[in-house]
Amino acid sequence: MPTESAFTPLVIPLILDTLDALYPEPPIPLRHQDPYTLLVAVVLSAQCTDLRVNQVTPALFARACTPQEMAELPVEAIQAIIRPCGLAPQKARAIRELSRLIAVDHQGQVPRTLVELEALPGVGHKTAQVVLAQAFGEPTFPVDTHIHRLAWRWGLSSGKNVVQTEKDLKRLFPKDRWNRLHLQIIYFGREHCPARGHDPRACPLCSQVGRRELFQ
Repeated sequence: MPTESAFTPLVIPLILDTLDALYPEPPIPLRHQDPYTLLVAVVLSAQCTDLRVNQVTPALFARACTPQEMAELPVEAIQAIIRPCGLAPQKARAIRELSRLIAVDHQGQVPRTLVELEALPGVGHKTAQVVLAQAFGEPTFPVDTHIHRLAWRWGLSSGKNVVQTEKDLKRLFPKDRWNRLHLQIIYFGREHCPARGHDPRACPLCSQVGRRELFQ
């Protein structure tokens, strides 16, 4: 059963030890060759599964795998390839324009600062953080729906919004663990702690640290 309090200091080492045992070296789920192809893949992943993105990107990158090449493709050509990912018109325009800006304003190199990344079309705060973490090794803690959900279930955050969840997680966990922990929690959420059909009593972590509301 979960602890009486939603959060105690003992929760942190328990979470870290459990996730390290399950996912000692969590792989980056989106296939890519370099920071640019990762950026495009992350943009495509909005409201789309990583599996679907990985099915689509080989054909896209066969046509254009650099900012310069992508900027020369018609939006319609990009849209036709990425249609299975959903939101294709918006994503196609964003990919073409961000590619043009990288080629023109950043000498073909993906920028390495949060401010510059967030200034690119289609690149929000979470996308920028994912690229900084996974392409450049910068310590960030991108919060997706899995992480937001689990942070609440484990009593680590109020669940008010993703901004608050990010602040809470950065405060609770060591900075040198952020990047690995981000991936570990995502994999755990998919495999052990889903949004629907979740049995907290069978969950390796909710059964020990979950909020009591989960068991009522």
